[in-house]
Amino acid sequence: MPPAQSSLTVIPRWLILMGLLTALGPLAIDMYLPAFPAIVHGLGTTQGHVERTLATYLFGLALAQVFYGPFADRYGRKPPLILGLIIFISASIACGFTDDIEHLTFWRIAQAFGGAAGIVIPRAVIRDNFDTRDASKALSLLMLVMGVTPILAPILGGQVLAFGSWRGIFAIMAACGGMLLVGVVLTMRETLNPEKVIPLGLNIIARNYLALLRHRRFLCYTLAGGFGSAGMFAYIAGSPRVFIDIFQIEPRYFGLLFGINAASLIIASQVSARLLNRHMPETLLRIAQRSLVVMTLLALVLTLTGSITLPLLMICLAGFMASQGFVNPNAAALALREQGHRLGVASALMGTLQMLCGASAGLAVSAWQSSTPLPLTGLLALCACLSWLFGRIALKAA
Repeated sequence: MPPAQSSLTVIPRWLILMGLLTALGPLAIDMYLPAFPAIVHGLGTTQGHVERTLATYLFGLALAQVFYGPFADRYGRKPPLILGLIIFISASIACGFTDDIEHLTFWRIAQAFGGAAGIVIPRAVIRDNFDTRDASKALSLLMLVMGVTPILAPILGGQVLAFGSWRGIFAIMAACGGMLLVGVVLTMRETLNPEKVIPLGLNIIARNYLALLRHRRFLCYTLAGGFGSAGMFAYIAGSPRVFIDIFQIEPRYFGLLFGINAASLIIASQVSARLLNRHMPETLLRIAQRSLVVMTLLALVLTLTGSITLPLLMICLAGFMASQGFVNPNAAALALREQGHRLGVASALMGTLQMLCGASAGLAVSAWQSSTPLPLTGLLALCACLSWLFGRIALKAA
């Protein structure tokens, strides 16, 4: 039987496992960022083509979630998660052995189809166990575990490059997937209530997804978090070029700058979790989205006036990431608040829409060539304004 609804007073071990599973996606995103120049040289391709392997990974991550949701509501949370981890491990190994950019792109998509399970399932498991306020706290705590990945992954990737080839980065990804697979098989309990099982039929799946797309609060809260995440993915895709090529930072120091911004996200998400003891998620979301807009517009103005420097850019980026530490968990919890009867498909559609936003932003920043940080700061400002707009609509509809 599934565990009863509980209150989040201490961090249970299963929540740590969910955090590590959610971190698998960022690991596959961030760890190979310092290796972009090495991959360009090793595969005889261009920077733009390598950057597009990140965008295609995000598109794969988005589309795959649509399939995991219905399976998680029909067969439970554990079996689809095991399948996804097996796919992720196999594709990571294949990425390490590829000899051209076309095959690397293909296997990155396959890797994304496996990693998507680690995004959909943990959110559903959290809502299986907690109400809206505690779910928001759990998602904030989950970001603590997940947020360590953007700090450590580029640093680890840079160290791998110092002692070996970029191919070793994908071997480490496969090893991490293997350890998580063992953890899921041996320790994870099924949390789907048998009374909430949804039959797997095309008509039922289509009806659930259409109902969610027509649900104004769900859709707007999802897009509020999605465009915030899109700005974060634009930063992830564009930061190697901005830091390494424009500001001439050595690749081995890239992880340090990346880690400072990731630390802002982690600290803010934990402050959000504490403030939820006294404030509603709607209040925190409203304030954080204003901050999101202010920090990104400041970065855009500094870029357009030619006043941008690396320290000023880092201040704006840290402010953006801190704001996102409030926006992401609260928007997600509010989006899922009324979806207890279809959590799998709701979590899947939320992840798909958010990843499509992120993939589009990542593709745009890789296609927009400039000798200034304008592609990054411009897209950050656009994403922040769209996040604020949808947040306003959702909050008024509440």
